[in-house]
Amino acid sequence: MRAVPADRRKRIMALALPIIGGMVSQNVLNLVDTAMVGVLGDEALAAVGMGGFVNFLASAFILGLGAGVQAVSARRVGEGRDSETAVPLNGGILAALAVGIPWGVALFVLVPSVFPLLVDDVAVVDDGVPYLQARVCAIAAVAMNFSFRGFWNATDRPGLYMRTLLVMHAVNITLNWLLIYGKLGFPELGAPGAGVASAIATWVGTAYYFLLGSIHARKNGFLRGLPDLATMKSIVKLSVPAGLTQTFFSGGMVALFWIVGQVGTAELAAATVIINVMLVALLPGLGFGLASMSLVGQALGRGDVEDARRWGWDVSKLAIALVYAISLAGLVVPRLILGVFIHEPDTLEIAVWPLRLVALFLGLDSAGLVLMNSLQGAGDSTRVLLVATGLQWILFLPSAYVIGPLLGGGLTEIWIANIAYRAMQLVVFAAFWRGNAWTRIRM
Repeated sequence: MRAVPADRRKRIMALALPIIGGMVSQNVLNLVDTAMVGVLGDEALAAVGMGGFVNFLASAFILGLGAGVQAVSARRVGEGRDSETAVPLNGGILAALAVGIPWGVALFVLVPSVFPLLVDDVAVVDDGVPYLQARVCAIAAVAMNFSFRGFWNATDRPGLYMRTLLVMHAVNITLNWLLIYGKLGFPELGAPGAGVASAIATWVGTAYYFLLGSIHARKNGFLRGLPDLATMKSIVKLSVPAGLTQTFFSGGMVALFWIVGQVGTAELAAATVIINVMLVALLPGLGFGLASMSLVGQALGRGDVEDARRWGWDVSKLAIALVYAISLAGLVVPRLILGVFIHEPDTLEIAVWPLRLVALFLGLDSAGLVLMNSLQGAGDSTRVLLVATGLQWILFLPSAYVIGPLLGGGLTEIWIANIAYRAMQLVVFAAFWRGNAWTRIRM
């Protein structure tokens, strides 16, 4: 296998490391939330886990705006149209407000009726409903934040994305401490307090993004006009499949949580922790994927197809190495890691082998994420949607239901099926990247 040349490695790392730092910090915050709620017991932990993934499902479609903004803005960078690179961002912000606000209001009303359908445990429902209601109040803000993230990454300024996340994290952790436990005279809300804290911190992040945009992106057209019809069509063409991919994936995660919940509440609590721990190691792979999306888009904007192809492979190699360096701790000392979040001995033992399996495969899974984002950066969002959704919903989820609730298998057996489906996805995306269909897409 050809080593990544030093100049390309330096270019990748300069773009990827701030993205990775921001994404890791985001998931460290998720782990902090999990640890702070975990002391309240399995029911609170399960409520936050299910509520968090339902919130991701509810907001996933409009999160595709980030991919659309990033792909089009990166093309404009490659074409040398610097004064227009923020125009796609303006369109993303408008779409986020137009869709996100009414959608958030509708979800707030629907949550008390829908959430009890997903969980049988009354204690989990009692915590999960107000937690999720608080989270959906920030859906429009989340959509705008993803649009900003796509723009900063496309224009080689991921440090501004990371800076905003650090501000959000500081607000979130402080409010968690105040609202979960009732410190300094604030009400003791328990698990729902974590949802309120996250919603407020998200809107604070949006306000800070607008401030940064006014300072750093006015010359690129920030808030100085909307995209023309052709550009808006490109954004929509890329955003809709990317959003649907996110929606079906997050819906699949909610379905997986439901399946695991049929096995038992302890298994559901264990799965919540495993997924959050897994994302700490996997999100660097997604960060590399977002870097590759920009590098591929910029190369295609210059008309250099082979350079774009090399970026996909080169970024994948670095992602595999870094993610394995992080994730192997889960193989060696799983109980030490899990013990930070799980305080019930039986629940901890349930989680040990699934975490080890995650650690064994995570590096290769990160390469799949890089190639998926590379294809989206090239505009090949529809094929990504079909593969990712088909393998998850047609193959994995039915298998997990048969293995778990029907045949009596545990969390370990369900996670083996999960790894098998992710491995198939990697193989298909690698085959797509070797092909030429994505090289003929225009935007």
